[in-house]
Amino acid sequence: MCGRYLISTEEEILEMREIIHEINRRYAGKPELDRMKRGEIFPTDTVPVIALEEDQLQPQLFTWGFPRWQGKGVIINARSETAGEKGMFRHALKKQRCIIPASGFYEWRHTQGKKPKDKYLLRRPETPMLYMAGLYKVYEKEGSFQQAFVILTTGANDSVRAIHDRMPVIISGDEQERWLTDEIFAHHVLEREGPPLETIRQ
Repeated sequence: MCGRYLISTEEEILEMREIIHEINRRYAGKPELDRMKRGEIFPTDTVPVIALEEDQLQPQLFTWGFPRWQGKGVIINARSETAGEKGMFRHALKKQRCIIPASGFYEWRHTQGKKPKDKYLLRRPETPMLYMAGLYKVYEKEGSFQQAFVILTTGANDSVRAIHDRMPVIISGDEQERWLTDEIFAHHVLEREGPPLETIRQ
């Protein structure tokens, strides 16, 4: 499960700064811009997401979590192994894939029979950017259309397993367009093992 992640806009993270700059330009004067979050990201936050718009990769502002139609709360993750079989995710997996740019994600170490206590930041060691694969949907709320996303997860690899048994599906920066446009490639991404990550205790 991925329940929190980090958006860092430190000066040296050029890619993230460019995404934020484009968001500021596209949403200038719109209320969504005031809701955009940075730093530690929680479910229901409004954040930058990369998706196709008129066949172009465009940074957009989406809300983290599909609404539950029967009950409170949101669904924040989709298991990559079963997303194609679930009614909530099936169409989005075919037609509405997205990318969630981040600096890393947080997990808590689970100890048998005890509550998780130790918080870790997991990130790619070779780059300050981590791109998580996601799905989005458009829904109507209070008379307006809104976009929400979930993060796809897969089984943890050796670098993550000691902390948690799941991890986000991760793509590299040069795979973004193929993830959004090529359904066959997207299924390949869901089946492969994630890249090695470094863990930093918080």
